[in-house]
Amino acid sequence: MNLRAVRRTLWVVPWMVVMGCASTRLESAESVRSAFDRTGAADERRHSEDDRALIGLVLDRAAFVRAVLARNRSIESARQGWRAAVARVRQSGVFDDPTMTVSVAPLSIGSKTRMSWDAMVSQKLLWPGKLALDEALASAEADAARSDFESAERDLALTASLLFDQYFVSARSIEINAHHVDLMRSMRAAAAVQYETGRGSAHDPLQAEFELAHMEHDTVILASQRDVTLAQMNELLHRAPELPLPPPPSDLPAPALRDPVDRERFQREAVERRPDILGMRERARAEQVRADRARREFLPDVTLSTAYSSFWDAPEQRWTVGLNFNLPVQVARRAGQVDEANAMRAQFEADASRLSDAARTQVVVALKQLEESEHVLHLYEQRLVPVARDEVDAALAAFTASQTPFVAVVDAEKNLRSVELDLQMARADCDRRSAELDRALGRIPGTGGSEVAP
Repeated sequence: MNLRAVRRTLWVVPWMVVMGCASTRLESAESVRSAFDRTGAADERRHSEDDRALIGLVLDRAAFVRAVLARNRSIESARQGWRAAVARVRQSGVFDDPTMTVSVAPLSIGSKTRMSWDAMVSQKLLWPGKLALDEALASAEADAARSDFESAERDLALTASLLFDQYFVSARSIEINAHHVDLMRSMRAAAAVQYETGRGSAHDPLQAEFELAHMEHDTVILASQRDVTLAQMNELLHRAPELPLPPPPSDLPAPALRDPVDRERFQREAVERRPDILGMRERARAEQVRADRARREFLPDVTLSTAYSSFWDAPEQRWTVGLNFNLPVQVARRAGQVDEANAMRAQFEADASRLSDAARTQVVVALKQLEESEHVLHLYEQRLVPVARDEVDAALAAFTASQTPFVAVVDAEKNLRSVELDLQMARADCDRRSAELDRALGRIPGTGGSEVAP
């Protein structure tokens, strides 16, 4: 091999090393980016599907929650934070750009002697393993950002599900109040008939009128509460507050009772699936990588360079190759970086352990509260509401037969109205407890425990 071939080989080798590493690195970065892209594409599909659900005959809870997750700006903010972290993965694990230096002797231009110039190309090469650790660090931070995004999804889904329950209670309360307004009007008419026939008191129609005025006042309050809830729901949907939504369903399906033997499995599921715990673990992993990267700083980096200079008269002296490396003598600074990363790793591991303990407790509490709310709901449906209705019928029959005063009828009606309103609250409370259990388990509340993001 002649001298010219050797020169070409030494000139090309640094470029081959740089381009080869860059190609491998891009393939790894694309695998991290693809998760973000798949989630974004799925969200676009859900956005159009859930838009149609918002104009249906009845508002569906799962469709509403999915629409909120697709539209809400806080979720978009978390998504862009994840996107930025993914973009940092693509920036890491690659060599710095090579540098080129060109200089010329200006007085040699146009002189009788030859023009003198030189050029140098250099490439900094980190110690083996440093680039891989940089990539691993950025990847762990991107995974932590994804966990933050998924945790924000679940928190927002819980808020949306609770607002749906409020919307249901408001709508049903307005219907119940309207029914009792009609009932009180018929009772007022009955009291007037009893008074006109001499079997009742003049106070009875006045008392009915007094109660009727209170109910009509409650109608205004309930309508205002419904409108406030609608405005809050539209805020989550990134829509104008005054825009309408379909009415809620006429009833809420009661969640199935959890078998007590599943408590341990639910606790394990929470610790393994909750994104806030996974995020802490990913941050601990990132700090471990950061510590490993800091230890590599005790090893020098090398700058490979090649240059050509026409200043030399002898041709064999014009082309040169060189090595430049740093001397890592600042030991204290590098040791401090290792200690800092180890301390941060221990902090995140402690936080992950704390959140795991809290998750297990939240699962147990949520299960107990769900069992309690299901018991209360059963009590209202099977006993309290039927008894209150029978009490109203009995009081009306006794009043018509002049066997009881009108105040007993009013008290029975007020009790029935209160119990029917409490029944709707019990149904919503049962759903709320179920949503809180889903959140404690790391599932997305309001969607039947399904995952929204792939």
